[in-house]
Amino acid sequence: MSFHVPNKLRIRGGHMGSTDAIGNNGIFEISLAHSQKFMTIASDGLGWEHVSISRRDRCPTWQEMCQIKEMFWDDTDCVVQYHPAESEYVNQHPFCLHLWRQAGLQTMPMPPSILVGFKKVA
Repeated sequence: MSFHVPNKLRIRGGHMGSTDAIGNNGIFEISLAHSQKFMTIASDGLGWEHVSISRRDRCPTWQEMCQIKEMFWDDTDCVVQYHPAESEYVNQHPFCLHLWRQAGLQTMPMPPSILVGFKKVA
């Protein structure tokens, strides 16, 4: 299990730019096939690994979130999108979603997959 950033996509210039010296913290510009660019902000402070994902015109789709998740975490890692109590809402951007994982957590509690549906058999 590992949180890692795509350093080749790191924004290095301007007022929000950073270098590899600050580790997993920074802004990354990501292009996916058939999509405009995504701005992502990654951080790993206060015991949490976090990536925010935004576009200018709409929220990211499930598939886009999956592709970006795979860029920042291993395929064996479980990360979540939280829906907090309304009193805890923070909205800095109308088309931004967030992925979270508690740092150092070996396994994330998850319900059995059968509660969602049947897995496809290859």
